[in-house]
Order: sequence, then structure tokens, then C-alpha cells
Amino acid sequence: CHADKDAQWADKLVREWRPRDYQAPLLKRAALIDSARKRDGSKLPEMLTYIQSRDRDEVFAASLIRLLMATEDPRITPVLLAAMKDSSPLVRAAGAEALGLRKTQETLQALVEAAGDDYRLVRVRAAASLGDYPGILSAGKYGEQLKKAGEELLASLSSRPDQWTSHYNMGNYHLVRGQLKEAAASYETALKLEPGAVMATVNASFAHARMGQNDKAEQFLKKALKTSPESAAANFNMGLLKAEQKDMKAAERHLKKALKNDPLMAQAAFNLCVMLSKDRLSEAIGFCRKASDLRPENPQYAYTLAFYLHQEGRTDEAISTLKATLEKHPEYRDAQMFLRKISRKE
Repeated sequence: CHADKDAQWADKLVREWRPRDYQAPLLKRAALIDSARKRDGSKLPEMLTYIQSRDRDEVFAASLIRLLMATEDPRITPVLLAAMKDSSPLVRAAGAEALGLRKTQETLQALVEAAGDDYRLVRVRAAASLGDYPGILSAGKYGEQLKKAGEELLASLSSRPDQWTSHYNMGNYHLVRGQLKEAAASYETALKLEPGAVMATVNASFAHARMGQNDKAEQFLKKALKTSPESAAANFNMGLLKAEQKDMKAAERHLKKALKNDPLMAQAAFNLCVMLSKDRLSEAIGFCRKASDLRPENPQYAYTLAFYLHQEGRTDEAISTLKATLEKHPEYRDAQMFLRKISRKE
């Protein structure tokens, strides 16, 4: 009914009929998800508070954890460790997956314990995250439960051999363990089932590159770019490959295209900064600033920005940048040493 009216009209009437704003909690959660997808760091405290709140929705909490997974901000780690004790297995599983990117003794212990969780989903996610710890699955007093969790992980990865995603995930399993031939074989099987799977193609190129087979790596990247010319991941990896091959014009072109299609890709901005610093220092500084703004939790980006600012004769700006970096990362020694060096010259 009311086909001639829009959503705003309906919303206005509902709000007039019902004084209680029943949509507010859902819209607030949705806004946090939207901010996480956009990597809006200004909302991070709200996101972390929500994940830990008593009235959190487990689906939204798990989604926020997954969206924040690649964010390097140190404030996230304590929240993830707390999530490992959450009553929801969905939240615990998301936490276990995210902790795999944060390697400390405390996170390792949490993952080892999670390998014995009552829920298989949590055990499997923990086993996947433990792949970066060579030999851990048979070590110590937790050896038996770690071995069992590893077997459950392999069983889950091979349970649907008719789906390309199963082989893609198996490729990721091998890749993180340094089993490069097996990883490449799994990705290539995935591509037989779904030739248009761009990430399987990109990861296959990565596996071949790590084996020193740059010709094969380039073939897979060309295939990925033919399938999806705008793919940020494919352009980024092609840019790195071209830089390694000393084809700097092609490298610059692909890295700029990667950044254009993913304006939040700090790695592309940083690599452009380093690449252009030799003969286009002002342009390089712009890319370094962008990388630093996108990833304030990464002190290397700010340090590099300060280094090139000093090279251009903008030492006051370099000193300010280093001081701001050390306020956030007081133990970052490169910044400490460089600040002392250029401050003495002043």
C-alpha cells in the first residue's frame, strides 16, 4: 500500500504514532558496523565499548570483531582477550580468529585454551589462528587438545570438495604454514571450480612469488586483473611485483590504481611514498602523510613521514611528527633516535 509514498513518509508517521523510538538501538548498532567497514578510527572506543557491553547483540559484536580484525590499534587486544570468555561461542570464535593476527604470549595462551572450547566452531577458529606457531599443535600439556582441534580444522576445510571456497580456504591453511606448493595447488583447484575467483587468483600469485616463481606469479596477477581490472588487491600485488622487477612506471601505475579503488589501503600509499621519494619528494611526502593518517597505530608510517620531511628541509614539521608519534608509541626506538639526531642539528 501507499506505493506513492517513500520511506521517510512512513518513518514520520510511525514516530508520531509511537513515542518510543524502538529503532534507535538497531540504528546505533548499524552505525557502528558502518563505521567499522569504513575504518573510521574515531568510533573505535564506541565499538569496543559495545563489544563488551552487557546488552550487546552477539551477531553485531562478532561482526564488529571481524571488521576490526586487521586494525593494529593496541586498544583492541584486551577486548579480544575478554571476548574469549564471552558467553557466546559466536563471539569467542570471532575473537579467536582476530587474535591470530596479534602474536603475544597472552594471546597464544588464550588460543591454546580456546582449542579445548566446548564448541567446535571456537576450536576450529583457534586451530586456524595457531597455524603461525610452528610445532605448537603437538607441544606441551595441551598437545592432545591442540592435535584434535587441528584435525577438526582440516576436516572442516575438506568437508565440501565441490565448493571452490573449500579449496581456497585450504590454500590459506597451507600458505600460513609455509607449505607453498600445497597452497598453490589448492588455489589452482579452486580456480578450476570458479575461474573468476579473484582472491584465489591473487593468493596463487602470492604463493608462487614466495617460491621465487615470479613469472607464474605475474601470470596469475594478469588473470586476476583481466577478471577484475579494479581489484585493489590484484593491483597492489602487481605493483609490488613490478617494483621488484625494476619496472617503476608500471609499479607506480598499479599502486595508484590500488589506492584509487581502495582509498583506505595504507600499504599502497606507503609503498608509493618510498618509491617516489628518490625524485619526487613532495609527492612522496603526500603519500606518506596519507598512510600515517590512515594507520596512526603504525609508528613506521609516521617515522617515514618525518624522515622525508627532514630530507625536504622541513625539520620543524619532522620534529613535531616524531614527538606526536612518541606520545602514542613511547617505545618506538627509531623515532627516539631520529628525534635526538635532528634535534641536535637544530
